[in-house]
Amino acid sequence: MKQDYIGNMAQLHVSLPADLQRYVEGRVSAAGFTDPADYLRVLIERDQHSYQADVRRVRLLVEEGIASGIVDREPEDILDDIIADIRNADD
Repeated sequence: MKQDYIGNMAQLHVSLPADLQRYVEGRVSAAGFTDPADYLRVLIERDQHSYQADVRRVRLLVEEGIASGIVDREPEDILDDIIADIRNADD
C-alpha cells in the first residue's frame, strides 16, 4: 500500500498532547513505520478508503431504494442529503 510521494508533498504540522505523542511513537516503532508522518499517512489513507467504501455502500442502498419504486427523488439529491447528515454528525 506504500505510495511514492516524492515531489508531490505538502506539509502538515500537528501538535499533540504528550500522551498521544508517546502513543504515536510507540505505534511507529512497533508497527515498523518509517516515522510519525508515515504512520499518519497510512491512517489517513485508511480513513479515505473507509469513507469511499461508505459512499459506495450508501449509493447501493439508494439505488436499491429507487429500484423498489418507493423513492421518487433523484439519487444525487438523496446522496447529498445523506452525506450532509454524516458530516453534520461528525461536527
